Amino acid sequence: MLTLNNIEVTYSNVILVLRGVSLQVPKGQIVALLGANGAGKTTLLNAVSGLLQRMNGKVTSGSITFADQRVDGLAPEAIVRRGLVQVLESRRLFRQLSVEENLLTGALFRPQRAAKDDIKRVYEYFPRLWDLRKRTSGYLSGGEQQMLVIGRGLMARPTVMLLDEPSIGLAPLMVEEIFRVIRQINAEEHMSLLLVEQNARVALDVADYAYVLETGRIVLHGPVDQLRENANIKEFYLGMNAEGGRKSYREVKHYKRRKRWIG
Repeated sequence: MLTLNNIEVTYSNVILVLRGVSLQVPKGQIVALLGANGAGKTTLLNAVSGLLQRMNGKVTSGSITFADQRVDGLAPEAIVRRGLVQVLESRRLFRQLSVEENLLTGALFRPQRAAKDDIKRVYEYFPRLWDLRKRTSGYLSGGEQQMLVIGRGLMARPTVMLLDEPSIGLAPLMVEEIFRVIRQINAEEHMSLLLVEQNARVALDVADYAYVLETGRIVLHGPVDQLRENANIKEFYLGMNAEGGRKSYREVKHYKRRKRWIG
C-alpha cells in the first residue's frame, strides 16, 4: 500500500534529516517505526502525508508511492482524499469544538450521509466518546483526546493511517485500551497502519513488522518476532541485558553514542 524508496528529506534546503530511507507498509499490516527523539520519525510521517511542505521541508531524493501512485509533492488534502491520513502527535484538536464537531471535521470532504454512518462506527470503537459527544473537547483527559484524534482520522475512511506516538503521556491502562482498539481497527477494517512509537514493548506487541530509525537512517528491520530476539533491541529498546535482566535507564540512555547497529 505504501512504499518509501530511498528518500532524502531536507529542511530549508540545508538541513538533511532523512538519508536514503526505504520502507514498506503492506496491505492490512501494522508496521512500527522505532527510534529515539530526533531520529527523524515524525519527519518521515510528515513527508508521507504532505505536511512537510508546510514546514519548509522537502523530499529532495527518492520517491513515495501510495496505492501504486506517487504522492510526494502532492498537497496534504489531496493525499487525504486518496485514503492516507496522519494522526498527529500531541493530540491536536479544535479545542473549542465539541467531541462530535471534532469528529465531523474529519469528514468534511465526504457526503453528509456517509459521515453519519461513520460516526456511529467511531462510537462503537470508542463508546466513551458517545458519552462525551457534547463535551467541549478541550476539557477531555489525555486518553479521551487520543481516542478523539484517532476517531477523527477514521472519519476520513483511510486505507492507510499514520499514527504518531499514540501512547505518549498516557497511563498504562489507557495505553492498553488505545492499542486494543488499534488492533481491532486493523482486524476489522483491514486497514494498514504505520505506527511511530517510543514505547517499543507496546509497538512490538501490536505490529507485524518493524523498522529502527537512527539519525535519519534505517539501521535495522524485520518481523517483530525476529526483532524481539535481537540483542540490540533488547538492550536499547526493551532495557534488557544479555542475561535477560532489566537494565537501568542510566545504562540504556547512552545507546546513541554506541556504534553497534552497523557492521
